[in-house]
Amino acid sequence: MKLTFAMKKTVLINAMVFLLLVAPFTGQAEASSKADSISNTATSLSGIKYAYGGTTTSGFDCSGYVSYVFKQHDVDLSRTSSGMYASGMAVNKAELETGDLVFFNTSGSGVSHVGIYIGDGSFAHASTSKGVRVDKLDDPYYWGDRFVGAKRISGVNAVASTK
Repeated sequence: MKLTFAMKKTVLINAMVFLLLVAPFTGQAEASSKADSISNTATSLSGIKYAYGGTTTSGFDCSGYVSYVFKQHDVDLSRTSSGMYASGMAVNKAELETGDLVFFNTSGSGVSHVGIYIGDGSFAHASTSKGVRVDKLDDPYYWGDRFVGAKRISGVNAVASTK
């Protein structure tokens, strides 16, 4: 009987150790999965034409596109790029994660364009000239000089809820 009790105790302790080691990462996995899903949705819309004020798959403007993508994953955002920039948590360019919002100044002052960081230095966005597409953040011919900042939206990446 003592041997059985000792075995049960060992199994119970091992199970508790396992849970203590794994539990802190379960929320991060869910958030990472959500960010990856957002990235997949963002890139799946490539080729849809640009439409000023557009918020549907018949045509998007930049903030309509970002808002649409996040809405598909039950995340509500402001309708404008400047409204989106006013929300979330600021993120350094070097610390970008998939699903973060990236902002640009394309009009001469302030935030006027938004996209979704999809990893590897790339972002998806609705371009006025080419519709929904993927570009490099550090594109030396355009986007690199116009980058304003980035925001992490709570509930998309695990880090957003812990900082």
